[in-house]
Amino acid sequence: MLDAVMTKCPVIPVLVIPDLSLARPIAQALVAGGLTTLEVTLRTECALDAIREMAKVEGAHVGAGTVLNGDDLARAVDAGSQFIVSPGLTPEVAAAAQRHDVPLLPGVANAGDIMRGLDLGLSRFKFFPAMANGGLPALKALASVFGKVRFCPTGGISEANAPEWLAESAVSCVGGSWLTAGTFDAAAVEQRARAASRMGKRD
Repeated sequence: MLDAVMTKCPVIPVLVIPDLSLARPIAQALVAGGLTTLEVTLRTECALDAIREMAKVEGAHVGAGTVLNGDDLARAVDAGSQFIVSPGLTPEVAAAAQRHDVPLLPGVANAGDIMRGLDLGLSRFKFFPAMANGGLPALKALASVFGKVRFCPTGGISEANAPEWLAESAVSCVGGSWLTAGTFDAAAVEQRARAASRMGKRD
C-alpha cells in the first residue's frame, strides 16, 4: 500500500495550512498541476479540518504529516487521512498504524532507525531532515547497506535539488514545501506542481 503512495507522484507537497479557507483551493491547484498525493502537516489548529476539505477534491489522495503519537494518528484517520507520515519512528505509532490499517511512512535519520523499522516490518521510510542529516551522500551510504529499503527524503528539498535526489535509485519520491511557499496564488501553485510532476523517474 505504501509503495502506491510513494510512487504515484515524484513530489509529495508538504503542506502547512494556516487558514481553512485555503485548503480546498490549494488541493485543487496541486491536483490540476498533476500532484495528487498531498501531505497535510498537523502543525496548525485547522489541519484536521483541512484534511477533510482536501479529501473532497476529486483525484486528491490526502494524508497527515507530523503525526507524533497514536492519538494523533487516530484523529488523522478519523479525518479521512489515507496515509500517515511521522517525523520519527516509535513502536506506538507503528502499532497504531497497524491497528487502523493505514500506510505509515515514518521518519529515519540513521542506520539504527532503519534497523528498528525493519524489525517492525517496515521498509519504506521518510529520510528526515534530509539536508541536515548529510544530504544525498548520507542517503546513498545508507542505501548501500539497506538495499531493499526505499526513501522519501524531506527537509531541505527544493525545486533546484529535487531532480538530483530523484535520480537516486533508492528514492521513490521526495517531499517538499516549496510548492505552496509565499502568499497563495492558485496559478503559481498549479505551475509549480506541473513542473514538479515531470521531475525524476518512477520506480
